[in-house]
Amino acid sequence: MKTLIKNARIINEGRIIEGDVLIHNERIECIDSEINEPHCTQIDAEGNILMPGMIDDQVHFREPGLTHKATIASESMAAVAGGITSYMDMPNTIPNTLTREQLEEKYRIAASSSVANFSFYMGISQTNMEEALRIDNESVCGITDDGLYFNQEGSILCNHPQFLEQLFARSEAMIALHCEDEPLIKRNTLQAKDYFGMEIPFHQHPFIRSVEACYNATKTVVELAKKHQNRVHIFHVSTAAETDLFDHLTPIRNKRISAEACVHHLHFNDQWYDSLGSLIKWNPAIKSEQDRLGLIEALKANKLDIIATDHAPHTLTEKNQAYFSALSGGPLVQHALPAILELYHNGLLTLEQLVEKTSHNVAELYRMKDRGYLREGYYADLVLVNTNAPWKVTATNILSKCGWSPFTGQTFRSSIEKTFVNGNLVYDSGKINHTTTGKRLTFEKHRF
Repeated sequence: MKTLIKNARIINEGRIIEGDVLIHNERIECIDSEINEPHCTQIDAEGNILMPGMIDDQVHFREPGLTHKATIASESMAAVAGGITSYMDMPNTIPNTLTREQLEEKYRIAASSSVANFSFYMGISQTNMEEALRIDNESVCGITDDGLYFNQEGSILCNHPQFLEQLFARSEAMIALHCEDEPLIKRNTLQAKDYFGMEIPFHQHPFIRSVEACYNATKTVVELAKKHQNRVHIFHVSTAAETDLFDHLTPIRNKRISAEACVHHLHFNDQWYDSLGSLIKWNPAIKSEQDRLGLIEALKANKLDIIATDHAPHTLTEKNQAYFSALSGGPLVQHALPAILELYHNGLLTLEQLVEKTSHNVAELYRMKDRGYLREGYYADLVLVNTNAPWKVTATNILSKCGWSPFTGQTFRSSIEKTFVNGNLVYDSGKINHTTTGKRLTFEKHRF
């Protein structure tokens, strides 16, 4: 059966057009100003926005091993409710995803339970380089250290340049990294403990995980990546200073070094710590309003290439702790696109820029096959958005398994009306369709 979406404001490839979209056999068959197709299911968009689904390149869906926080099924439902049609998941599950067998097990789980499309990163550690380098570029999104530790001291990869040199010299895969200077963070932590004792207030988090800690580590990685000219992506840039390290002139498809901003760094600033405390404790930390606005300007200037979530749910018990015990991270996928649309409502991003940073550029950077655009022949991963339908985040409408959100009590001006994954209507005005599952994402073999 075909599906015809009528009377939509189509946002795609830098343009806004009025028109119809015909879906058949999972893909977009036709886009035109008017399509007449008698034998099909018709949906009247009523002039609302139709855009490519958001592709989130950084989520922690917690399965296997941490399913008291989240599952692939629960978080993929939250994702499609938030207009995310594809995601790429991190390796810091239990066990860590450090072998191809562990990697394929996650794909098997997703194939039977994920309502969104999916890919999973191979983790990199001190001992599994040979294994990590054997991944298939066409069926695995990349290699990352995010959420993992290089050694028992809790160190991340950017603090080990000699190992990075070896990895960069040999890898043909996308390498995605978390960049913070941990020796500096440790010194800042000791200073905070000397002043506050063990009861450090949460507003100290951006001083402990400071601008300098982020800038120093990112600068080191960028310099090494330039030396080796391999494909590196920097996760969750949180400071305006870091954005000056990135090239804004090279066309997106030709970039060797790319970077992203995350929803929480674009929405919150350090003034929110007094009211939300541990609920907005992330690594890297949410920083100043100047940094928040600097990230938005960097997105517009193409210094930052995409917007992601770093969705990382914990239970409220795990979050509602004192500073050193409260875990970092929080649920974001359901509210990511509505929060980004607030930047549009506030005149900080255009709809065209929003679609570019959440869909087009992600597909280009990862060299995804047949996704990220509204094009005839591409998979029909679509989101219908009403920009004049305010709604409030409450405990009763949160779908993430952890049951809370840093956005609780906030009102968004745009709502996700419908989400299509591979042409299937998986989310419709608050209801999830569980009868279909997403597909494993595929990529071009060569990412250079």
